[in-house]
Amino acid sequence: MLALRPNCECCNKDLPPESAEARICSFECTFCVSCVESVLGGKCPNCGGEFVPRPRRPANKLSKSPASTERVYNPAGCGKAANIPVEPTFAAIAAQSAHLQG
Repeated sequence: MLALRPNCECCNKDLPPESAEARICSFECTFCVSCVESVLGGKCPNCGGEFVPRPRRPANKLSKSPASTERVYNPAGCGKAANIPVEPTFAAIAAQSAHLQG
């Protein structure tokens, strides 16, 4: 059963179980559609795999099979995938901020 992780590993955006914006790879690394398309170029920074939309668990099934509450946040991995320095510079922080603001 899928864990349905609660956030994007790249920007830490909340991705509740009913979110249509969640994307996962075959190892269930979880990212938002915005990071997948604009930061990661459709390729998982952890395994190199492709992304697919994460299925949404019906609300009436969540009580017996709840979504995970474990947050995985690894912006350094996303920075490497996007060629952003791991030690963020002012320009990198400004670029990430602009990305998050849409």
